[in-house]
Amino acid sequence: MRVISGKLRGKEVKGYLIDGVRPTMDRVKESMFAIIQDDIEGSICLDLFAGSGNLGIEAISNGAEKCYFIDNNNKAIKIINKNLENLNIKDKAVVIEKDYMEALSYLKEKNIKFNIVLLDPPYDELVINDILKYLYKSRLLKRNAIIVCEYEKDNIQSEYYDIRKERKFNYRTVGIYTPKEYLE
Repeated sequence: MRVISGKLRGKEVKGYLIDGVRPTMDRVKESMFAIIQDDIEGSICLDLFAGSGNLGIEAISNGAEKCYFIDNNNKAIKIINKNLENLNIKDKAVVIEKDYMEALSYLKEKNIKFNIVLLDPPYDELVINDILKYLYKSRLLKRNAIIVCEYEKDNIQSEYYDIRKERKFNYRTVGIYTPKEYLE
């Protein structure tokens, strides 16, 4: 895997073959970041279910101020840390090894708010709606936040969000959502 855009373009991201991790395909990642490109500069990002850190690293490469990488897989955490070190961007990252709900609760306690959330859980877990609801109700999102979801079977409930864009890539969908009202 490689960083596809920004100041780290072309640099290698390791971790393609971590058990339990399904990296986002380059063409899907390219489409995601083309849609949110104008919103990344100076943002605070959350890469939930980070895997190799591929999406959060792409955000940092494109100007994100900081990215929080969350995963509960110890091998993934080691790879994320190695990637951040190899790319010399550890100062722009916070890596947290926790279950996603524990991590979200921790971030809420710390009053950390996000401009961009990159949400790519294992397809068989069907947790996106629960996470979207928690993000909204816990006020973890800044004004005009963007949530980027990659999913296969989830039926996204838009009770709290407006759909900015949805694109299908074979069996997966990428959806870009914004909260319906000011949250800060």
